[in-house]
Amino acid sequence: MKIGFIGTGIMGKPMAENLQKAGYTLYFSEHFNKAPADLLGDKGIAVATPKAVAEAADVIITMVPDTPQVEDVLFGENGVAEGLSAGKIVVDMSSISPIATKEIAKRVNETGADFLDAPVSGGEVGAINATLTIMVGGEQSVFDKIKPLFEIMGKNITLVGGNGDGQTTKVANQIIVALNIEAVAEALVFASKAGADPAKVREALMGGFASSKILEVHGERMVKGTFDPGFRIALHQKDLNLALTGARELGVSLPNTAGAQELFNTCNALGGSGWDHSGLIKALEHLANHNIRGE
Repeated sequence: MKIGFIGTGIMGKPMAENLQKAGYTLYFSEHFNKAPADLLGDKGIAVATPKAVAEAADVIITMVPDTPQVEDVLFGENGVAEGLSAGKIVVDMSSISPIATKEIAKRVNETGADFLDAPVSGGEVGAINATLTIMVGGEQSVFDKIKPLFEIMGKNITLVGGNGDGQTTKVANQIIVALNIEAVAEALVFASKAGADPAKVREALMGGFASSKILEVHGERMVKGTFDPGFRIALHQKDLNLALTGARELGVSLPNTAGAQELFNTCNALGGSGWDHSGLIKALEHLANHNIRGE
């Protein structure tokens, strides 16, 4: 099985590396950026366009920032769709609009190819360690063909339902993650302002019912002030925009999601759109006029 991989950023590059380590040959498009040099060689071949990737590969994986980039890569000039034919499979592992995904799947199917939406959670660490959670939307038979590839990149792999349902699950995931980050940040700011050592507070909470992956990983980032991404605030804002836009269309109220988005907006105003999303605490520190690290 030959694999095309489009999108070798913070997440995509280690995902591609894990596929190569498993023995697969990958094709990379250089229509936007040069392919990372360390991915090229016996198991990595650079071609000029997404169309050329699709012509060469059996499975085409996209891992790009947002809905417009997915649509451009697939359906723009010399896009993937121009190189598709019956039997090929497109797997979009980006995090994009569930509504747009359903239309994208329809357009891909019209070429004779199959489509899965398979967004991921787990961040850069999960991508490097091949422990990503992968949320999949599509047909069972197509999922069964691609599952061995998913198992190289992740651990918790679930076929949720039809096309678009994987993206819906990812949006739900991002709501939960954002609100957990906000909860941890509020707790640490409160504790520090009250005079307690936030590092010791975090250590104590890790042994109780408040323990979580967010408290473990992002709580440590907050205490140490290490806000290099990771997962950038700008990308999490994109995901929360998907949630809030979808909520309006569905007539659903997401008040705390809206609040988290406003705190991310404050981070942007402080120059932090490129911070890791654990940097949300800096918005709360700004509002409290108190820095938990004594900076």
